[in-house]
Order: sequence, then C-alpha cells, then structure tokens
Amino acid sequence: MGEAVRNIMTKAVVTIDENRTALEAARLMSERGISSLIVIKDGMPQGILTERDFIKKICAKELHISQVQIANIMSKIRTYAEPDTPIEVAVQRMVNQRIRRLPIMQEGQVVGIVTVTDLARHLRTILLLEGALSDKT
Repeated sequence: MGEAVRNIMTKAVVTIDENRTALEAARLMSERGISSLIVIKDGMPQGILTERDFIKKICAKELHISQVQIANIMSKIRTYAEPDTPIEVAVQRMVNQRIRRLPIMQEGQVVGIVTVTDLARHLRTILLLEGALSDKT
C-alpha cells in the first residue's frame, strides 16, 4: 500500500464543546480561518461542524445563530481513518461517504483531519515530482 494519511493530514485540529452556540463556533472558525470544527462531548469526538452545516441548518431556516446549540446542527462522524491508513483508503472512504473532511483518530481521540485541500496539495506534489506540472502552474 501507499503513503499513510499521517504524512498529509492537518494536525492542528480545532475542537469545540457540543454545548456551545453556533455563534461561538462561527467566531472561532472566523478567528482561526478554518471551515470546520470537531465537536466534543465529555472529551470524546462526537461530530463535525462545517460551513455547510451553517448554511443548510441555520441560514436556510433563518434561525438565530446565538440561540442554536452546536449539538443540534453538527454532522455525526460517519467514518474516520487512523494515522497509518493509506491515503488511497482514506480517499475511498471520503468518496463513499460523500464527505470533504475525514477525521484521523487514534485511541478514541482526533489527532488530525484530512481535507480535500490536503489531498489537492498531495496530488500537486506528486504531479510536480512526475514533471506533469511546473511550479508556475
């Protein structure tokens, strides 16, 4: 098998407690310049909150962001990978589940996340090494 996800995953995963409000989550995401948060309950990962969750579950329904609890709008973690999972396997899980972010877990804790951006960077590196791309592309 090929390279492991540990080599391309984003290690700085930002978490938030499920009892926080969507407003608090939005501020945290904005401050950190990120598009998702891992939602935690009693120290354990329960779900993921993404920009898409805000659009579909708050904006489209015209809810008041300060009154919405994260637990009510997060997406449950449907699948994950371990740090040693081959990148090809992780990609297949993402495609099968139709997700753009794959939590990387070890011993019940999130240790990273693989996003479509991480995968694009990895593909770019491969293409550069093969000479299919130039640095100016």
